[in-house]
Amino acid sequence: MRHWPGTIRMIRRVTFAILWTLLACPVQAVLLRRSGRGKERFALIYWRVLARLIGLRITLHGTPASATARPVLFIGNHSSWLDIVALGATMPGCFVAKGAIAGWPGISIIARLGRTIFVSRDRAGVRSETNELTQRLDDGDNLILFPEGTTSDGTRVLPFNSTFLAIAAAPAQPTIQPITVVYDQLDGLPVRRQNRPIVAWYGDMDMVSSIRRILPHDVHVTIIANDIVQETNRKILATKLESLISTQAARVRQGRDWTVR
Repeated sequence: MRHWPGTIRMIRRVTFAILWTLLACPVQAVLLRRSGRGKERFALIYWRVLARLIGLRITLHGTPASATARPVLFIGNHSSWLDIVALGATMPGCFVAKGAIAGWPGISIIARLGRTIFVSRDRAGVRSETNELTQRLDDGDNLILFPEGTTSDGTRVLPFNSTFLAIAAAPAQPTIQPITVVYDQLDGLPVRRQNRPIVAWYGDMDMVSSIRRILPHDVHVTIIANDIVQETNRKILATKLESLISTQAARVRQGRDWTVR
C-alpha cells in the first residue's frame, strides 16, 4: 500500500511523457525538412517540457555558448539517461550517442528526430565516425559529447577517452565548453552515496528498471556551463576537461563551494 503513491506518480508521468512525445514528433519531423534553427529551438522546448512532466527540475549556472561564428562542442560527464533530458533542455545541440541506441524501439525514433549521431567507438569505425562528426560541425551543428564513453555510478567521473575529442581541431574550429552535471536532490533531500543508484544508470541496469526507480521521485539536477576551453590537442584537452569536470562535480556532490571555471 505504501508504494502506491509512487507507482501512480510514475504511471502518470510515463503516460504524459508518451503523449507529449507523440504530439512533438510530427512537429519536429516537419522542421527537419526546413532550413534554419527551428528544429534546434523546438528540440529545446521538447526536452524542457519533458523534464517537467517526469519530475526533473534543472538549475543551470553559467551560460551555454552561442553558435555565432563557430559551432559549439559541449563536453559533459555522464551518469544517467536523465542526462539526455537535462542537457537537451539546456544545451542547443545534437547528441553523440552509442550505436546500440539506434536499435532501441521508440527511443531510436526520438534520437533520430533530434539528429543524434550514432557511433560504435570501435577502432575500425573511428575514422569514418570522426569524419561524420567533423562534417556536422562544418555544417554548423553544435554537438553534445560524453567522453567517458559510458555512464558512471554518479559518485565519480570516469576517465575521459580522447578519441573523438580530435574533432576539436576540425576546420570549423568549434568552441569547446565543459559542462558539469550533478544530481544533487531527491524529493527535496540531498542525494547521498547510498541513494545515488536510484538516479544513476550504469553497468548492466536496464532502462525499464531504471525508469521504475527514478520516476516515482522528484529529481533535481545542477548543470554548470563552464568557461570556454582553448585547446586542440585531443589528449591535453581530455586531461583538462576531465580534471575540471571531476573536481567541480565532487565539490557539488559534497555541498562545498564551487565556481564556474
